[in-house]
Amino acid sequence: MLDKRIEKSPVPLTKEDFASDQMVKWCPGCGGHAILSAVENVFPKIGYKKENFTIVSGIGCSSRFPYYVHTYGFHGIHGRATAIASGVKVANPDQSVWIATGDGDSMAIGGNHFIHIIRRNIDVNILLFNNQIYGLTKGQYSPTTPMGKVTKTSPQGTIEHPFITAGLVLGAQGTFFARVPDNNVKLMTEVLYEAAKHDGTSVVEILENCIIFNDKAFSSVTAREKREENQLILKHGEPMIYGKDKDMGIILKGTSLYAVKIGIGGITEKDILIHDQFTPDPGIHRMLGRMMGPDYPVAMGVIRSVKSATYDDMVEEQIDMAKKSSNIKCVDDLLNSGDTWEI
Repeated sequence: MLDKRIEKSPVPLTKEDFASDQMVKWCPGCGGHAILSAVENVFPKIGYKKENFTIVSGIGCSSRFPYYVHTYGFHGIHGRATAIASGVKVANPDQSVWIATGDGDSMAIGGNHFIHIIRRNIDVNILLFNNQIYGLTKGQYSPTTPMGKVTKTSPQGTIEHPFITAGLVLGAQGTFFARVPDNNVKLMTEVLYEAAKHDGTSVVEILENCIIFNDKAFSSVTAREKREENQLILKHGEPMIYGKDKDMGIILKGTSLYAVKIGIGGITEKDILIHDQFTPDPGIHRMLGRMMGPDYPVAMGVIRSVKSATYDDMVEEQIDMAKKSSNIKCVDDLLNSGDTWEI
């Protein structure tokens, strides 16, 4: 459920109500435009007043986001959006806090803050623009750049093992993780709404195309002629079936997942794994998050969504307990609580 403490708008809002008067300065063809459209779609659906949304960003192309949405916004410094957003949410429980960050901003310089906001399970929503490159600073490799990729800082191909975002998030005890491509605004809008409903840290990895410095990085998954064969759109309670003819599926055999063709080797639809995004056990979620081609489809949609106590709620509880048990109710009480004298 959405947070009952956050004030609902007394009148229905529209996408246009959240459109900023600022010029959007992303490159034509950048995936950021689609992400912006999805956010402008979902905020009216969430239904909060405009002043109850806050968008926080760090540094990078993604971090221009607060300027482009007509809500409260804070443009922070490199890698520190999650730290700033933590303070915003804990100090202002009546705010729906969203973080716009890139793969470099969040998982390189901001990596420490990233894992700890997830571990603490603060009720914020992280939009992780993953284009597998540093775009704003002109094409250096990032923590998610595939090994062997030639970039301006790896002229002979990067020799670093990249992060798999799902593995990092779930390893940090993440309670909500989803993945969407930037060219499916409908799916993105649906997933962002699910993220907003989640009480805790939600991370939505968006496979974003950087048309200038890493064009078609995800084309094997997102291209029109390939996406049906290479994307597994997950729906809770439904079998993991994909493919143009809906004849491919995922089965669990032993402790591993396998991509199979229905009708071959005695495989029927009854053998296909049913998606359970709410199970506390992260085992299947971890495997789904790590699937990649050419042997597997890439899992899209909500992979994990589980309930757990949130840091901000527990802070409020501690404050309420302290207020009830303390004789100090205001600053005057504090100033007069010890020895006093007059001069």
